[in-house]
Amino acid sequence: MKANPSAVLLLECPERKGVVAAIANFLYQNDGNILQTDEYSDPELDLFMMRVEWEVTGFRFPVEQFAQHFGPLAKEFSMQWTVHLTSYRPRAAIMVSRSGHCLADLLYRHHIGELPCEIPVVISNHEDQRELAEFYKIPFHQVRVATDAKDQAEREVLALLEAQRIELVVLARYMQILSQEFISRYPNRIINIHHSFLPAFVGAKPYHRSFERGVKLIGATSHYVTEVLDEGPIIEQDITRISHRDSLEDMMRKGGDMERVVLSRAVRWHVENRVLVYGRKKTVVFA
Repeated sequence: MKANPSAVLLLECPERKGVVAAIANFLYQNDGNILQTDEYSDPELDLFMMRVEWEVTGFRFPVEQFAQHFGPLAKEFSMQWTVHLTSYRPRAAIMVSRSGHCLADLLYRHHIGELPCEIPVVISNHEDQRELAEFYKIPFHQVRVATDAKDQAEREVLALLEAQRIELVVLARYMQILSQEFISRYPNRIINIHHSFLPAFVGAKPYHRSFERGVKLIGATSHYVTEVLDEGPIIEQDITRISHRDSLEDMMRKGGDMERVVLSRAVRWHVENRVLVYGRKKTVVFA
């Protein structure tokens, strides 16, 4: 059965008695049928966060007018909030270098309907993944990144993103460090996959360093990109156990499996409006 059209309200505000009742009553008074609600309080920051989804069929006003009607209540409780129709499919660009395992997983999940977004472009600094993108009928653009011309390459990429009206950038093992100017264009809208369990082994070649240290657990981390390398707010992580019998190649294969799943979860939760970033480095994921 096809689900009824719905909308999602994401909000944060100072912890205060009565906020949940006020939101529920607002939706009820406007003939909104609540489908799902989740909430979290951070006592250290005295902060309350909430995600609520409700049917818009029969709602008294269109979601486009939500701010006009919800504004007084939001002001009363000092809320920061966003509202989204679940039928809306944000436009996401995928950036990749040579390794195509995460790209392949994302494109397949998108193809079968698991990722509710549009993917109008794949961008790479190499040619290796052109055939894969074109198999899924998604335009592929190579933008070479020369050591002495990174600024020029970034300008070319940003022009492509702007032309395609991109709202989310997914780094599916894109092995280039983005500039602060680039990152500032998409605050909390660039998702990266790092092939270690952060904060361990930041930077390059984490599998090699894990192998050298003889670790017994390896992991993968998906996070929003900030100006500090591999320190953005974490969306999802996973780990797997390894042993002394595992070679470096075994570790990379097992880690690659985790990278696929962790990145696809993070992208799906973002496009389903399930992630709230707060305190600059933390997230709440209403999954």
